[in-house]
This record gives sequence, structure tokens and C-alpha cells, in this order.
Amino acid sequence: MSARRPGTGFVGVGGGMKNKDLMRVAAARFISRAGGEAAFFVGIWGKAAFEFRATPTELAILMATLSISSIIGTVLSGVLVDRYDARRVLMVAEVFFVPVALAFVLPGGMLQLTILCGLLGFFGAPVMTAAASFAPFIADENTSIEQVNVWIEGASSSSFVIGPAIGALLYKVVGLNAIWVFDAATSLVAALLVWRITLRPAVRTTSRVRSHPFAELREGLRYTYAHRALRYPILLGTAIWLGFGAFGALEPLFYRDVLLTDVAALGWMNTLFGAGMVAGAVLFMRLPERFGSARGLAIVASVVGLGALVYVGTNQLIVVAIGAVVWGLVIGMADVLLRTLIQRSSPDELVGRIAGASQMHRQAGELLPLAVAPALAAAFGVQAVLIGGSLTLTVVALLTLGEARAVDRLPYLRQTHATGRLAAADEPVSPIP
Repeated sequence: MSARRPGTGFVGVGGGMKNKDLMRVAAARFISRAGGEAAFFVGIWGKAAFEFRATPTELAILMATLSISSIIGTVLSGVLVDRYDARRVLMVAEVFFVPVALAFVLPGGMLQLTILCGLLGFFGAPVMTAAASFAPFIADENTSIEQVNVWIEGASSSSFVIGPAIGALLYKVVGLNAIWVFDAATSLVAALLVWRITLRPAVRTTSRVRSHPFAELREGLRYTYAHRALRYPILLGTAIWLGFGAFGALEPLFYRDVLLTDVAALGWMNTLFGAGMVAGAVLFMRLPERFGSARGLAIVASVVGLGALVYVGTNQLIVVAIGAVVWGLVIGMADVLLRTLIQRSSPDELVGRIAGASQMHRQAGELLPLAVAPALAAAFGVQAVLIGGSLTLTVVALLTLGEARAVDRLPYLRQTHATGRLAAADEPVSPIP
């Protein structure tokens, strides 16, 4: 789950003029993430669940390793983005990712696969953090942050449409290992695309001497937690991923043991999910203005839980397919809204670290349920645990509506086309709160 010179280009979603740099970022995200989605849903899950016949515990350990390494990479990359800008971090991270992707052709068992997933998480995290930091430096008077995020998130979501499908086709025609060559190639193309991007220089709210990286990291985290307008979307985003943390360990087993499908079904169903996400990102710009708020986020998050319930609530493949589209639709809206709310209250010099904090919370939310998912699956069954996580999110999101209303009464740091206002954040804007 982001102001500068007027853009040049063509009219897109919402009617704003889209500049060429925005198009390059969107294209880079689409191409790179297409390889990533093929690699994860078909490559990692397929190799673990179907080739290595992993147990729920083994899958939980694999996903925990991926999440922990991603958290470490995320918090460090937020500092790098604020020091060197999102373009440089994204470009370098994509290049470093190439040998990691190619190494996945080597593992002969779950231990090796799990170790490689740790490397994947660490070197892949800067890509995600940098991508989440572009919007404030690409948006301008003709293209709002919401519109920039719709393009970037829409491009990322579109990768769900083509990525898993390509993974399924590569598996059928060539084999699982071909997916990793494809993933490495897409990273190189993305690095070349962002090479020519020019970003607006960050505006500093105060003159300051660059401190130690870990001091900068603490500074970003303190600011994030001290500001109510940032705390609410980040914590609700954490709740969303807590509700679905068990999916990382159990979803491939849902296909294998409940739906009784093969590896390719993971690719085809996630293609439908991606189509829903694209539609959701576009639909976000068509929603009434009141939905572009903390209260709107609470409502959308509750519907995310219901969408997941449709996805995992039966053993009928046609219903699962419908649920994949519905679930993707509401997640597509939630991703754009969540990122926009966070970026509205992020000062320039802290954009990367606040984006890193948000990504860290997402990874932590996916990590914590893995500690109990295997035991719960053994006691109640894979499908029951997935249903329980879906319902829990819906209840938690609805319980936060009171806090959401309070957050909506706070002003925003950045001007947006949706609200047409410019104000300060809920606390004085300062790099040191």
C-alpha cells in the first residue's frame, strides 16, 4: 500500500495530466511486480506446497523468514530513500535483486528455499519502500496525490493479472525454474525505466545536519507514532494484514487440500484477484469524496474481510473465483486510500521513513499470525482458520469507526484535489517531534 512542476503527457484516470516520469514509475512497478507475483504465487508457493510437499509448520517458518527479513530491509531502506531519493534506491535495489532471484533455481528442499526467501525479503523490501515513496515528488497542481497513487497502485495491481498467469504458463510449458529467470529479467527492465526519472527536490522544514542512519530511523518512527493522522491508517493497515497473516501459511494448502487443484490454479485465481485490484484502484477515483477519509478506510477495511470470506468460505472453485475478484476489488481501493492518507500527513524529509514504517507494520501483521496458524489449522482445519481471520478483520475495522471520525477532523499537511485545502498536520510539522 505518496508537488512538483506541471506534468506533461496524456489525460488519465480522474482527468489529470500525467507526466512522463509518472508513466515510467508505473511501468517499472508493473513490469517488476509481474515477475514478483509469478515468483511468489507460483514459484515459491508452488515449489513449497506441491514439489516439496511442505507442512503448515514448514510454510509458516518460510513465511516468517520472509517477513522478518523484509522488516529489516524495510526499516533500513526508509532511511536510504530519505537520504538518496526513491529513484536511486529503487534502481539499485532492482539490480541487487537479480542474483537473488536467479539463485532460486538451486534449492533442493525446504531448508534451502527458506534461506533464499530470507534473502528475497531483505533485498526486495527496498523496492517496495521506494515505490511507496514516489507520489509526493511526482504529484503537481494538475495531478493530485490520489491520482498518482491510482496510477502506481493500478500498475502494481495489474501485475496481479498478468504475473500469476505468466507463472502458470511458464510452469506448464517450461517448468517452475523458468519463473525465476523471468523475475530477474523484469527487475533489470524496471531498473532501466527508472534511470531517467527526475523527482522534485525534497523541501526541508528545518536546516539540519545529517545524523547517524539509526538515529534517522528512530526519528522517522517517533514522528510516525506521535502523529494521530499517521498512526490511525498505519495501525488499521496492520489490522488488515493481521487478519490475513494466516493466508501466507495456509492459502496454498487451501488449494491443495480443500479445493484439490494443482499448482497452476494458484496462478489463475490470483490473476482474477489482480483484475479485481485494478478495478478497485480505478473505482477509488469514482467514489464520493467522503470515502477519501479515515472513516472511508474503516468501512473499506471491514468490506475487505467480507470479500475474503467469500473467497475462502466454500470448496466450490467458481465461488472462489468470484471471491477472488470481489476481494481484489476492495483491497485495490484500500491500498490507494491507505497510501494516500499516510502521504497527506508525511513531510518531505520523512516520506521514506514513514513509508518504511508502514511497510514494517504490514510485514509484522503478516508475521505474527504465523506463530499460531499451524496449530490452529491442526485443531480446526485450514479453511476454518482462514474464515476466522476474515471475520476478525471485519469486526476490528468497524470498532475503529469512532477513532476514524476523530482523525477526519484533523487537518492535512498536503493539499489534495479531493479536499482542495492546505493545512498543517495534527501536530506541529517538525523533523524532531
